Parts: sequence; structure tokens; C-alpha cells
Amino acid sequence: MGLFNLFGGSTSTVSIEEYLENGAVVIDVRTEQEFAEGHVQGSKNIPLNTISFQIDDIKKIGKPIITCCRSGARSGSAASILKQNGIDAINGGPWGNVVNSMK
Repeated sequence: MGLFNLFGGSTSTVSIEEYLENGAVVIDVRTEQEFAEGHVQGSKNIPLNTISFQIDDIKKIGKPIITCCRSGARSGSAASILKQNGIDAINGGPWGNVVNSMK
């Protein structure tokens, strides 16, 4: 079991690609400042410390979710929170992983 599996799921490129093909929305759980320094094009910024308060809005998106952050730890926590609330989510790990999967 890899490190990212401990934090809410696989960061397998195949899984990220499959989710993207199924119209997944990317949620970047870094701070607003980190997000402003670079992010996945089209991603939504919902910092990890606020994600629990956004569950209803995220459910309304009605699509699978890929979480990402700087290292994969925060996004893993976010993916776990979303899954516990019935949302189809995977941990994309570092946001660069998701960018690379979009190519």
C-alpha cells in the first residue's frame, strides 16, 4: 500500500484519467494563496479546512470529484471526507499529477 492510499485513495494515473473522462471536477484543497501560485486549469479551490462546510454544494455538482493539493496528504483527507459523505471522490495527489493526466 502506497503513501497516498493511506490518505484516501490511489493516485493512479489510470484512475485520474478515467475520472477525467467521466467528467470529474477537480477540487484543489490548498489555501487560496497556494492556489493562486498555480493550479489545474478549471479546478475549484476549496481549502481543506472548509471542505466539511461545502458538502451540500459539492453534492450539487453531481459529478465525480478529484481532489488535489501540494503533496497528496490534504487531498487524501479531503477525498476521505467526501467519500464518507457519499460523494464519488479520489485523491489525485499533487496537483501536477492531475495536470499530467490531462495531456
